[in-house]
Amino acid sequence: MRIGLLTGGGYPYAAGEAGLWCDRLVRGLPQHEFELYALGRSAEQEERGLVPLPQHVTRVRTAPLWAPADDGRTHSRRERRRFAACFGELVRGICGGSAPEAFAAGLYGLAELAWEQGGMYAALRSETAVRVLEAGCRAPGASRVVRASRVSDLLEFADELERLLRPLSLDWYGEQGLGAVDVCHAAAGGVAAVPGLLAKRFCGVPLLVTEYGVQLRAHYLDQGSDAPGGGGARPAVRALLAAFHVRLAGEIYARADLLTPGNAHARRWQERCGAPRERVRTVYPGMEADRFAAVGEDPGCGDPDTLVWVGRVEPAKDLIGLLHAFAEVRRAAPQARLRVFATAAAPGYLADCRSLAAQLFPDEAADARTVGENPVAFEEVGGPEAPSAADAYAAGRIVLLSSVIEGFPISLVEAMLCGRATVSTDVGAVCEVIGGTGLVVPPRNPRALADACLALLGEPERAQRLGAAARARALELFTVEQNVSAFRESYLWLLARGSARGEGGVPFARPAEAVVPGHWTEPAWAVGAESAGAEEAAV
Repeated sequence: MRIGLLTGGGYPYAAGEAGLWCDRLVRGLPQHEFELYALGRSAEQEERGLVPLPQHVTRVRTAPLWAPADDGRTHSRRERRRFAACFGELVRGICGGSAPEAFAAGLYGLAELAWEQGGMYAALRSETAVRVLEAGCRAPGASRVVRASRVSDLLEFADELERLLRPLSLDWYGEQGLGAVDVCHAAAGGVAAVPGLLAKRFCGVPLLVTEYGVQLRAHYLDQGSDAPGGGGARPAVRALLAAFHVRLAGEIYARADLLTPGNAHARRWQERCGAPRERVRTVYPGMEADRFAAVGEDPGCGDPDTLVWVGRVEPAKDLIGLLHAFAEVRRAAPQARLRVFATAAAPGYLADCRSLAAQLFPDEAADARTVGENPVAFEEVGGPEAPSAADAYAAGRIVLLSSVIEGFPISLVEAMLCGRATVSTDVGAVCEVIGGTGLVVPPRNPRALADACLALLGEPERAQRLGAAARARALELFTVEQNVSAFRESYLWLLARGSARGEGGVPFARPAEAVVPGHWTEPAWAVGAESAGAEEAAV
């Protein structure tokens, strides 16, 4: 089977955030051929290159979304009129309150034009495009924020829209690309899934979309950041970009043959955006359990009075609230310690956390001759004290998660594989992951977080029982083996279901032997015998 794996800024780039699970998937299915189609997001990714790939990856094609894509293509008058009509439909779908079919018609119309006539860099940045945008923003049904957009807003949105629509102009489609694969598997929603949409539309290739983090949700969260279209953008630009992502998500969910969210939290997002329930199957991410086996199988390792936090230090993790909760813990349990292990950090936020910890917990010393020590330690995973994540979890017997925003909590699964008792905030997929094997408290509630920590510190036997139950649950649900098995079954289900290819275009219509040099229709000895017979006859 040939699988076309589509990624957006992840695998196979060495600096990709989605690299791990995609690499495990590809390596776990050596009986299938994989073709990788990746959209690059930064120059840094291009410079760092690709990860080593197994032999059954037969093709790798990349396209940068971060660099200008002006191919010098200009359009004739007839093509410009066709572009204006298709772009007008797309804009009507974005600006109109209830026109998803117009968005789809415009999207596929632009894709057909790009396929036939080449790239649309100049067209999407032309005066015609800006005039069409202005007319759509002033049309009945547009929101008040969109109607108030200025020319500068339209120019900024047109610039961002050109980047988002760049996959329409790629040469990945047809019989020499995605049109020849048996299944398109998009490793994320949003722009990364657009090539799969086009392969399904024009070539009938079944489309599977996996979302471990819902791209529409990620866009909403980025609205308060410095990302393009985020908090630094004007309201009209943010509204137009949000409308585009909503329409694109709805089209992807409506057209995909199978959706595999990573948890029930992501599944609810997809269903609220129009995903048919019968085409949604939850597939949990797979973790390498062997990395944590030594810690998980030793229930006695770790300081029973030490609380551990592992993850990226950023505002969404609410370490400020965690430090205030630990202040309450210290009042009731003076022997308790907190060790914060950072896998990455937002520098300004980490400095704020260090400053608050120094104010809440002045260095303590047993006597006048002893060096003072702070009960809160900030360390790094990969540093001398914790060369690996497993070493970080082994530092204590209780692991904390204090997030106010969370998708699928990877650090929580790692703690469960290590057999640690956990105290977590009720955000994202936390309750689904924990499943009764840990304590869950409301977010932004330091008092409740402190009470839960004290409950486990005061009952070490209970903490040990919860840790053992958590490890058993993680080994049952969150391993690489179950993840790869689920996708293997999904690929076979899509092929058994059939495709939308035209007459005679069926999966495996062109056998794999057709691309291997040599004689495959008859054995070599028969070919040799025929040659010898021909020579004798000639003589």
